[in-house]
Amino acid sequence: MESCIDIFKIVIGPSSSRTVGPMRAAYNFVSQLKQQEMLPLLRKIDVELYGALSLSRKCHNVDVAIYLGLQGHLPDSVDIRMEMSAIRRAETEATLEVMPGVNVSVSILSNLQAHPGHPYAMTFRARDDWFTLYEETWFSIGDGQVLKAGEAIIPPSVTPHPFEFQNANELLKLCQQNGLSVAALMMKNELHCQTAAFLHDDLHKKWEVMKDAVYRGMHTEGLLPGPFQVNRRACALYKSLQSKGFSNDFLTALNWVNTFAIAVSEENAAGGRVVTAPTNGASGIIPAVLCWYDKFIHELDTYSVTRFLLTAGAIAILFKKNASILGSEVECQGEIGVASSMAAAGLAELMGGSVAQVLSAAEIAMEHHLGLTCDPVGGQVQIPCIERNAISAVKAINATTMALSRISEPCITLDEIISAMYETGKDMSAKYRETYHGCLSKLQPRKKDA
Repeated sequence: MESCIDIFKIVIGPSSSRTVGPMRAAYNFVSQLKQQEMLPLLRKIDVELYGALSLSRKCHNVDVAIYLGLQGHLPDSVDIRMEMSAIRRAETEATLEVMPGVNVSVSILSNLQAHPGHPYAMTFRARDDWFTLYEETWFSIGDGQVLKAGEAIIPPSVTPHPFEFQNANELLKLCQQNGLSVAALMMKNELHCQTAAFLHDDLHKKWEVMKDAVYRGMHTEGLLPGPFQVNRRACALYKSLQSKGFSNDFLTALNWVNTFAIAVSEENAAGGRVVTAPTNGASGIIPAVLCWYDKFIHELDTYSVTRFLLTAGAIAILFKKNASILGSEVECQGEIGVASSMAAAGLAELMGGSVAQVLSAAEIAMEHHLGLTCDPVGGQVQIPCIERNAISAVKAINATTMALSRISEPCITLDEIISAMYETGKDMSAKYRETYHGCLSKLQPRKKDA
């Protein structure tokens, strides 16, 4: 069974498939050159982007991601601000230092023809002064993962856990039979593979990255990258809320949720560091709900954050097992919808909900995201993605409220809604699956707000 640690990954924006994936592929390619001791012979690296990935170059910082990967950087550790001079040099002079003292010419080319192996394909070629020394084709297969052409997907080595479950009903029964909350059951599974200290430290580190993204977003003004010159809004929202002082009224709390979610989503859109929850495009929802809880309900500690993320992770695992979390497969309902479902479950756990109420909160949140398309305007992860994070964070809180206050038995189960989401995603036109061909993507924004 997948670990919650793998659900929440520290990455850079704006896209798991089209930013993080290409960066990892470039890193892997250079690592192979080093391993084969080709760097002394290297004079040039050519990168060919195919089909949809070539169309995403400017929208998703594909070139920047590749430059960073070729320099040996990975998404969870790179400091983009420190590397901007190298990126600018690569963009203007087509020269990159792939390791200390080794400068090579770099060319990134677009091939509008789709690669037969995968929609998000790229070929790397290492050359000396005359010949191609080495060549690899990589596919960005979603969730920031990459696969080399010709290789099969190798399932991760799975250590049997004390509590294996395939669906929400099995999870519910295991929790009830053993007197465990979802978080407690997930903790026992995680401790089968790692220490409690490691788990708490890892999840706390990711919570700190989430908080940093909130802070940066609320303190950064200006325009987001891209052709539409979208204004950042979180900073102005934050200043407005701060000027009014603390208030516990409904609309103020709602505005704080919006501000938290927009802050993270703007950071993602700008190529900043965020945590997949479960993807880049939906990375603002869980931080927004956690920050709202911390500000208005109860101050968070490491234990509470761990409980929330373990519960949210369990929901993500259910969707990954029985449907998908990829916009390229099930549209935005698999990203924003799953994130809202995860956040609702995590919040229900912190609010003292029973296992049945936790799963009900997750079901309610997803039910009202069915049919959500993934065709952002101009392909940018900005419109409607930024506002959508805010709207769906509020939905998560409301779903939890409804689940906790319900007296009657829910009519629809989480397993049924996961199945419905998957079927809905497969039934919808392919132009609504992370493309530039849907109706919304073709609109031309007249205002500079996302």
